[in-house]
Amino acid sequence: MHTKISHSGIIESIADGCVKVRILQTSACAACKVAGHCNASESKEKIVDVYCTDALRYQVGESVVVCASRDVANRALLLGFGVPFLVLVGVLILTLYVTGEEGVAALAGLLALVPYYIVLYAFRNHIQRRIAFYIE
Repeated sequence: MHTKISHSGIIESIADGCVKVRILQTSACAACKVAGHCNASESKEKIVDVYCTDALRYQVGESVVVCASRDVANRALLLGFGVPFLVLVGVLILTLYVTGEEGVAALAGLLALVPYYIVLYAFRNHIQRRIAFYIE
């Protein structure tokens, strides 16, 4: 099993130690020969910020490979989907148990995500250092 995730891309811009790389993110079936005739295929262009100390050695328009380790990907998934899901379900079940009202429980579950995302935003710089891409 691979220990890293990589995408090839083209450098869009370079500024203040940040290299912006345009990648084409494709689903597993987008490379299929019959993908043009199927509604399941999907691909999107994304801009990835790569922070590095030697950003000036790259050129705009240069083709590069952007990588991230599986640990970084798993950490990002946990922060983006896992923890919010647990908060939502936990508050939903607790509120439903205490009040017995489904509407109140649903609203409380959704409102419980607001402080989570505020904390996530407050720690964005710390998270950015822990969840980072690099150019190979």
